[in-house]
Amino acid sequence: MGHILIENAADSLDSDALRSKMNTEGCGSIVSFLGLTRGIDDGVEVRHLEFDAWTEKLPEVLHGLANQAIEQFGVCSIAMSHRTGVVLPSENIVCIHVASIHRREGFEACSWLIDELKAQAPLWKKEVRADGAHWKEGLG
Repeated sequence: MGHILIENAADSLDSDALRSKMNTEGCGSIVSFLGLTRGIDDGVEVRHLEFDAWTEKLPEVLHGLANQAIEQFGVCSIAMSHRTGVVLPSENIVCIHVASIHRREGFEACSWLIDELKAQAPLWKKEVRADGAHWKEGLG
């Protein structure tokens, strides 16, 4: 069984600190995805995003996805975190680190994880723009 680290990020998300806690023994690569708040969407200024989460369920869903990725792609270690609350432009929203023996399975697992997280995680996003606030379908 691989090593899994899931962290709650209510106020800030430190990608480097999360990565430093991973067990990478025997690994040859770490593939990382870091999602940021865009300052412009469809030509309109984005003031901030607000993420609401089912906080009791979110870690369970992320842990389940990590377990599935380890089994499906044969990676060694996964660390994930997703912000909740207000996230300003250029701030970190979501971070996924995948440690693997070879890079190919790391890239495949990381890509699969962000797609599945967006599809399955109990998170809701409100985009607050210069032209008003809008709840967004899915996580974009």
